[in-house]
Amino acid sequence: MAQSLAKLLVSRSDDLYAKYGIKPRVVAAFDKKGGAVEQSGLDLNRLVEVKKKHGSIKNYDKIKSRTGLDIINNVEADVLIETTASNYKDAEPGMTHIVSAMKKGMHVISVNKGPLALAFPSLMELASYNRVLLRFSGTVGGGTPILNYAKNSLSGEQIISFAGILNGTTNYILTNMGRGMSFAAALKDARSRGYVEADESLDLDGFDAAAKLVILANWIMGMKVTMPDIQRTGIRRVTTADIREAAKKKCAVKLIASCNKELVVSPREISTEDPLCVNGTLNAISFTSEHSGTQTIIGRGAGGTETASSILRDLLDIRKEITRD
Repeated sequence: MAQSLAKLLVSRSDDLYAKYGIKPRVVAAFDKKGGAVEQSGLDLNRLVEVKKKHGSIKNYDKIKSRTGLDIINNVEADVLIETTASNYKDAEPGMTHIVSAMKKGMHVISVNKGPLALAFPSLMELASYNRVLLRFSGTVGGGTPILNYAKNSLSGEQIISFAGILNGTTNYILTNMGRGMSFAAALKDARSRGYVEADESLDLDGFDAAAKLVILANWIMGMKVTMPDIQRTGIRRVTTADIREAAKKKCAVKLIASCNKELVVSPREISTEDPLCVNGTLNAISFTSEHSGTQTIIGRGAGGTETASSILRDLLDIRKEITRD
């Protein structure tokens, strides 16, 4: 995903300057094995080549002892982009990266759901206290601007509830089960296409959908909730018999994350005529507001290029907020 962002920044550099008057400069980057720093700006094409060739960017220059935390604490930068893998046990190392950056006065863009799922309210308080911005539009819906849509397009409305398919992997599996595949066969197919997380429980047991539900509930509904507040059931117990019974009623079984008095992630039957009933790896979410009724937004979920575009969207948003002050 970080490589996708590097490529996007290179391909859109002229466009970004022409449209917005900005030339983003990446002064440091790091992975598990080490980092690279160049205050005048890293060569992003070379950075991607080094990562592909050596499996780490630590070979970008001769200094190979830098850790992520060391870089955050010692390099001058305006924004930290946090892209480490989501961890729902203790949210590390992303949590430490985000907290350290904000305490230093850096704005943060995160596509890592772990810290937000476990500590959204306190992270927003920390951002406010340090007068920095925390943005995370890529955590829900990838390149589909679900968070922005609900916050901005429906800003004059009071959203009273929402429900959605927030995990493309489980949606793909359930779609294939609806076409006659067993759960095991559908899971194997999803794995072969690279749709399943290395830790498959994140998808199958609903952790990913629950994390996104936490982010939505906090950001859109103004709740102060974390992962333990979600009633979570995954799809492992959904059988082909369940799928067939639903089909008889012109329904499909989908893993639905909903906020309507209670916060719940569970497999449910929904009508095949419901706009929410999308197939394959698509995500969909319906917002019900006080006066406008229900509106549904549909789009692709995660993907390197899609998520990179969301980071760029957040970067432009941060710039707009800063120049407004």
